[in-house]
Amino acid sequence: MKDNAMNNILEIAKKELLVYFTTPIAYILFSAFLLCTGFYFFILSPFFFFRQAELREFFHALPAIFSIAIPAVTMRLFSEEKHSGSLEILMTLPVTHYEVIIGKFFAATAFSSIMLIPTLIYVITVMMVGSPDFGPIVGGYVGAVFLAATFSAIGIFASSMTKNQIIAFIIGVAICLTLTLIDYFLFFLPDKLVSFFQHLGVNYHFRNIARGIVDSRDIVYFLSVIALAIMGTERITSDRSRVL
Repeated sequence: MKDNAMNNILEIAKKELLVYFTTPIAYILFSAFLLCTGFYFFILSPFFFFRQAELREFFHALPAIFSIAIPAVTMRLFSEEKHSGSLEILMTLPVTHYEVIIGKFFAATAFSSIMLIPTLIYVITVMMVGSPDFGPIVGGYVGAVFLAATFSAIGIFASSMTKNQIIAFIIGVAICLTLTLIDYFLFFLPDKLVSFFQHLGVNYHFRNIARGIVDSRDIVYFLSVIALAIMGTERITSDRSRVL
């Protein structure tokens, strides 16, 4: 039974991943993502001014860039199928809601993680400048995969709420940016609430991992947000009346 469920998930993930790379969306998203990260790393970052062999500024900008890029990756996953009516056909097959959701989640996470591969050129660049500390670099990429998975789950949740891909994109960006920008509004809060809201934001947990510090609390945070988003998606897809 478990093997059958895993096979269903992998087949759905493979199908969705293939759709990305057989349509222009993959190449548009790749180009836009690399343009943004490259512009920040090579132009806005103080890297070339101070000749520092590190990627701290790149990882500092990554949550904000992902907040926009990943909802664009996920916006069609449920919205398009609801709009075309193919979701109902999919649900008549011998697959569960969770298998469909997790399959789409794996595809979005895999695609978002693949977008990071060309950024390894930044690692090569800092190696040409000096001898970087690889602990924070490896930690940064590990944190980036967790971040990609978290935003992918949120984006899928947003996509399940509506038949309109643009609305799904806007909802996904709004949620992801809110979690990303919480840190920047903490000074408006009373001291007693700062710690609580700080732990709600993705930046706090991502930066911990990006410093090369692997804390179980940060891993639990990302996994908890992913689980909540997937459960929320299942509730919405199970109740067909909840569609914008």
